[in-house]
Amino acid sequence: MQKLSQRTAAEPEAVPGPDQAQYRPGRTITDWKPEDEAFWLTRGRRVAARNLWISVPALLLGFVVWQVWSVTVVNLQAVGFPFSASQLFWLTAVPGITGGTLRIVYTFAMPLVGGRRWTAFSTVVLVLPLLWLGFAVQDTSTPYWVMLLIAALCGMGGANFASSMVNIGFFYPKRLKGNALGINGGLGNLGVSVVQLVAPLVVTAGVLLAPAGGPQVKKAGGGQVWLQNGAFLWIPLLLVMAGLAWFLMNDLKASAAPFRKQRVVFKRSNTWLMTWLYVGTFGSFIGFAAALPLLIKTTFTPIDPAYSATTYAWLGPLCGALTRWGGGWLADRIGGAKVTLISFAGMAASIVAVIAFLPSGGSQGNFWGFLIAFLCAFSFSGLGNGSTFQQIPVIFRNRALRAVRGQDEAAQAAALRQAEMESGAVTGFSSAIAAYGFFFIPAMFANFSVTSALWSFVAFYASCLAICWLRYARRGAPDPS
Repeated sequence: MQKLSQRTAAEPEAVPGPDQAQYRPGRTITDWKPEDEAFWLTRGRRVAARNLWISVPALLLGFVVWQVWSVTVVNLQAVGFPFSASQLFWLTAVPGITGGTLRIVYTFAMPLVGGRRWTAFSTVVLVLPLLWLGFAVQDTSTPYWVMLLIAALCGMGGANFASSMVNIGFFYPKRLKGNALGINGGLGNLGVSVVQLVAPLVVTAGVLLAPAGGPQVKKAGGGQVWLQNGAFLWIPLLLVMAGLAWFLMNDLKASAAPFRKQRVVFKRSNTWLMTWLYVGTFGSFIGFAAALPLLIKTTFTPIDPAYSATTYAWLGPLCGALTRWGGGWLADRIGGAKVTLISFAGMAASIVAVIAFLPSGGSQGNFWGFLIAFLCAFSFSGLGNGSTFQQIPVIFRNRALRAVRGQDEAAQAAALRQAEMESGAVTGFSSAIAAYGFFFIPAMFANFSVTSALWSFVAFYASCLAICWLRYARRGAPDPS
């Protein structure tokens, strides 16, 4: 009895009713009011938490599939695939192009289909490119165009981010969005580190046994690898997460919106400004993650022959993924614009330090200084990833409320619904454009000197600092956030 009293004092008890069933797993929710404190405490937060913690591992696996080619291409030439260095670059880059493009589709499709259905579908469909990849790498006569097609299909994993973030954003009240989106995006981003750490390990042994296929023999120096393991390993996990999403998540009727209503965001200046800022944060995160292994390999003589670029490359995405949650959490407390300013200032300073540690003239450079500076750049990009996604709903909510100031409650409620829909669309659209960093940053390193490319990034961060300060952070800013 004492325990019941204590629980009731801390949390209002849910009132049973005929609509109680709609909040159960697998159901479509038609009545969702996260800004209502009583609703949030009695029903909302438990339902939101369940959907969030299923979304996170599903999104993490999406990032695994998106980045699987970055570690697959390392061994293709060694086992006899007749691909040039340029062709290998395109195999790494193509998932970035398709992932960014499909994010635009996923952003506007998810509200039409529903978060539960879309998460289940977009997760299970990733089994197809992994199955195909697992068989293709066992046959060195596989045509290059087939490999390109598989790489393009792997881009679907990167597209999941847009729909996942839009969906989770609808579940949480304004004061908790930054934290929730930081958790979803940050832990989801860990998929980059997971695949860069795990895949090189599992391809060196027949850990999946005979059903996965036999080993491939390295042409130089002998030795065996099981390249298919890097693809097949994730398939059972994808099937499990698709099932959990289908049976345990919810579709929110409140998030449903046809494209004709969502497209209004393209007329908003904040859509384009916040997209510019997110390109600077997430575009850097995913682009540096794709480029860092090659930078280490081509810029520095290995410190120890026993180590390769993949020994260190996974640390960068790990730092960025973990600090993304911190960026969202901190933005909820001190304001997103302030954290975004810190992010870009830190990224610019970190890249300047990277440049200082590069080999130049007769100097061999400083590998450990280079690596630590890059880890700092990843960490600050993660902060900005979290804070920019906290800013977006705040900006659109405040704009909508200013437009109906002095009007009745019905007008304000309609404005809030419109703001929620618009902020979701902008969240997805900005993530789509930023995903092209996966392609463009490695392309910059491929076509310009490392130093020139890095200085161009510093200049870009300076433009982001100016936009954030003038529009969102300074005293009297048009859209403080």
